[in-house]
Amino acid sequence: MEEKKIRQLIDAARAGREMAYAPYSGFAVGAAVLGCDGKVYTGCNIENASYGLTVCAERTAMFKMVSEGCTKFAALCVIAGETPADSTPCGSCRQVMSEFAEDVRTVPVILAGRNGEYEVHTVLELYPAPFMKFELEQ
Repeated sequence: MEEKKIRQLIDAARAGREMAYAPYSGFAVGAAVLGCDGKVYTGCNIENASYGLTVCAERTAMFKMVSEGCTKFAALCVIAGETPADSTPCGSCRQVMSEFAEDVRTVPVILAGRNGEYEVHTVLELYPAPFMKFELEQ
């Protein structure tokens, strides 16, 4: 993925992070998903007093994409703390990423830190043994 496109996704994720509702943890997270339709969908984490009902930024962005008619994404960016390591998606988000990634072997996931650094991984690198829908086919 070219540097310019990576920076655009980081900027979009940063804008998503500004919308975070994180009154309990104080840890705001933003995400941007590049849908295979060419549109960028942003998301933020949304906390709830019943902690289990909290939704991560990555899933917010992916579900927004799906709710608007696009079911595959070509890239995803997450931004949270100072370093890329602060932006690692949780297991639930990794499973959802594997459901909607165009190709888990090649779709880039950009982990960005607010310090400007970023790392690029594939969905499969982050989640090497996803539960895939073809496993449900009998």
